[in-house]
Amino acid sequence: MQVRHIFVGIDLGDKNSVARIALDREKSERFGFVNTRAGRARLIQDVKRRGEQDDRDADDVLEKLRGHVLAGNKLPTVWVPDLQTRDDREVLRTRLELSEKQTQVKAQIQMLLKRHGLEKPSDLGSSRTKQYRHWLESLTGFEPLGWGTRHSLASLLRQLRGIEDEMEELEKLVKSLGDQERHKPIVEALMKEKGVGLLTALVYRSEIGQAGRFRRGRHIGKFMGLTPTSHESGQQNDRKGHISRQGPPRLRKVLCQASWVHVRYDPHARDVYKRLVEKNPKRKKIALVAVMRRLGVRLWHRMREVELKQETQS
Repeated sequence: MQVRHIFVGIDLGDKNSVARIALDREKSERFGFVNTRAGRARLIQDVKRRGEQDDRDADDVLEKLRGHVLAGNKLPTVWVPDLQTRDDREVLRTRLELSEKQTQVKAQIQMLLKRHGLEKPSDLGSSRTKQYRHWLESLTGFEPLGWGTRHSLASLLRQLRGIEDEMEELEKLVKSLGDQERHKPIVEALMKEKGVGLLTALVYRSEIGQAGRFRRGRHIGKFMGLTPTSHESGQQNDRKGHISRQGPPRLRKVLCQASWVHVRYDPHARDVYKRLVEKNPKRKKIALVAVMRRLGVRLWHRMREVELKQETQS
């Protein structure tokens, strides 16, 4: 039996605390909680849930197999992506990983500045401007800073420039991939949704593969890992838990980014989000997940329409 490890780092505050939770070598996730008995219990429950996730998946497989052998239940089919689809995913996954590296390096720069009490001048605008970058470059020659600090900052800036240059090259490849005949009609249809750009459309298209393999919208929601888990007991039935987080995390990542823009520019999505937030202002994440699930289903409908049209033409 393979042993898996859960790592938890906690920044404990008087009132509010933050934990970072990671399973083995996977990317850590943030978990905020109030530093009370109930808040700490929530943290412990979340850690246990992550540890039991693989067990639940294994139990699900076992029960399906037992139902097939003992009761003749039909086994679910498994869709295996073809070689071309798997190959397309490589460029897109590399592009997403570069974005994460860029975020990490920028965070390192911010922490270095913070450690030495360096604040961005107010007249430089946001941290995305050329003026801000020039200011950072100037600090590498700022004598009052220590020798090690200046060289560390210079190294981080070189890393950032390298990542940005590589991202430009990958953007060209992503655009070329989107222009290919097997992707273009579907990508153009997906990009009609507010907030869905080329990268999001291609990630969705390549991770879903074939929209026709899902019969209903709720099936695609479950595949994306955006449906709540269900816990039943003798005392309480159908108690909803956290989302399952099954399926490709890359898909949830791009849907999350797209959903913030979708909420801003799609009136119905904005109404859904506001209505849920008004019910419970502390659960904005739950409201966003609802928007993500809705957007994912809408994209599935658009993708399926293109597939049906192509099937009719052929």
